[in-house]
Amino acid sequence: MIRVQNEAIDPGALLAGFCRGRTDVGGVVSFTGLTRGATDGAAVSRLSLEAYPGYTEKVVAELEAETRARFQVIDVLVAHRWGDLEVGQAIVFVAVAAEHRRDAFQAADFLMDQLKTRAPFWKKETGPDGTRWIEARAQDHADTARWNAGETT
Repeated sequence: MIRVQNEAIDPGALLAGFCRGRTDVGGVVSFTGLTRGATDGAAVSRLSLEAYPGYTEKVVAELEAETRARFQVIDVLVAHRWGDLEVGQAIVFVAVAAEHRRDAFQAADFLMDQLKTRAPFWKKETGPDGTRWIEARAQDHADTARWNAGETT
């Protein structure tokens, strides 16, 4: 399941709902990405994310489906925020349920790497020095590339 939303993400509520009543899994791994107060030493007071309605959801759904196909998972949840976010607010929440923990950890790691580099969100930081558009870092691309090379740790 995917959600691309302007509303605030409540990771605790999402995780509780995702886990409620589960008897079909051995573990759930979750990740919550938060808005940083600084990037590369530059203070950040707000992050603005833009998305292309319809297309962004389509790509995120494809990444979720790719994760399901690649790993032995039972369920996946992705919630990604767009709009203006204050420092400390959740940008993204991912939860993966699997029979075994390693599959859940690897699937969550893979999915976050894909979201970071392939999901069509445009990010702009605002701070005391003005605004700047930000892109995925070289390390983000290296993290994504390792999955294509077969490395999973």
